[in-house]
Amino acid sequence: MNSTIINPSITRLVHLDYLEAGADIIITASYQATIQGFEAKGYSSEEGESMLRRSVEIACEARDVYYERCRGSSTDYLGDGRILKHRPILVAASVGSYGAYLADGSEYSGDYGDAMNLEFLKDFHRRRVQVLAESGADLIAFETVPNKLEAQAFVELLEEGINIPAWLAFNSKDGVNVVSGDSLAECAEVADSCKKVVAVGINCTPPRFIGGLISTIKKVTTNPILIYPNSGESYDAQLKQWVKNTGVPDEDFVSYVNTWCEMGASLVGGCCRTTPDTIRAIHRTLPSRSDSTPLVESLQSEAGRVMIKTT
Repeated sequence: MNSTIINPSITRLVHLDYLEAGADIIITASYQATIQGFEAKGYSSEEGESMLRRSVEIACEARDVYYERCRGSSTDYLGDGRILKHRPILVAASVGSYGAYLADGSEYSGDYGDAMNLEFLKDFHRRRVQVLAESGADLIAFETVPNKLEAQAFVELLEEGINIPAWLAFNSKDGVNVVSGDSLAECAEVADSCKKVVAVGINCTPPRFIGGLISTIKKVTTNPILIYPNSGESYDAQLKQWVKNTGVPDEDFVSYVNTWCEMGASLVGGCCRTTPDTIRAIHRTLPSRSDSTPLVESLQSEAGRVMIKTT
């Protein structure tokens, strides 16, 4: 969010890089942005809300610029690897977990302490969700959801008059449960219980775990399954950085993609430590793409759609 405040043109360019790599969905730079966090830095609540709105505006501006470039191009595929093909593009407003606000790595453990309760989480997230839902985004992306309690909080907030759809993406560190140890199947059932939720899946999880997680989710949801893993690298919560050389290269990451689609994933992309090159490789690897499916109207897309986490 820092670059969004100081130099929004950088964030806009990042969004554009992913669109030109073939992404159909771009996610706002609001994952770790909260009104409470802004207030702790000396901003007013009104200023915090304005910055949340700005994250959506920047993504929408990038989409507009991209469409203008498409109109000005005589070809869909440029020699330098850029894709300028007019297609439906969604802007998803990112809402990170409470652990992301804490910035202590607890979105990778789901451990918020024994005193945590549902009403606290709803109160914490409520205004941010309302602001982002009213800012012009096509949907809300609840990301890196680490436990069942927070999934329930998000679902209940959606029922409080939120007028755009949402997805819930959980994370796992063992390929079986979500990071807190809660059952992934139970978490997915919570998400699937809400009519506002139009996709359920996994993000920021090593690629090697994704196949089994798709199988688990598929048993309990009729919604499209979305998958956007990280590079497989480990996160050091104390140093607050990713450990280099612990992940997989793009070619290995992409080698999983067709299998994920065959298993039931409808939306595929990349999260932390993936790049536009990853998305470009996914775009080239997917067996077929349906350009007739209007994603803005429905996320019931065929396997082969591409999405990306951008921050």
